[in-house]
Amino acid sequence: MMMATTTAAQRRASAKTRYNAFLAACPSQRLLTQVSSKWVTLVLSALGSGPDCDGEPRPMRYSELTRVLAGVSPKMLSQTLRTLERDGLLTRTAAATVPVTVSYELTELGLSLHHTMRELKRWAEDNNDTVLANQERYDSSTR
Repeated sequence: MMMATTTAAQRRASAKTRYNAFLAACPSQRLLTQVSSKWVTLVLSALGSGPDCDGEPRPMRYSELTRVLAGVSPKMLSQTLRTLERDGLLTRTAAATVPVTVSYELTELGLSLHHTMRELKRWAEDNNDTVLANQERYDSSTR
């Protein structure tokens, strides 16, 4: 019997249908955990949009990101940017200037996640007071 050959695209499409993040052994759980971390969420949300997240994505320098992301340590920002670059969500471009100018820009893959993260950030800001009130009401009823 002759086996049908499949193209690389067909194999990738088939593999995608096998991912189910609800299953403990699914490799997509690692990615879900990684992209939902606090700093990844905020970097992807902010990258190119600024603190209000109303602008369109554009390249940003490291110093711009540190201003937008109040409270992030240089080490954590560097680690987060490196991870996002490794995952293909952003590109790092160094210009041969004195001192060297480095900028970060979302890739197409990063842009596909940027809009989701921007909305998640906005949801958290819009609903924080309601969640805090619910927590307070719950805590007082369980005492």
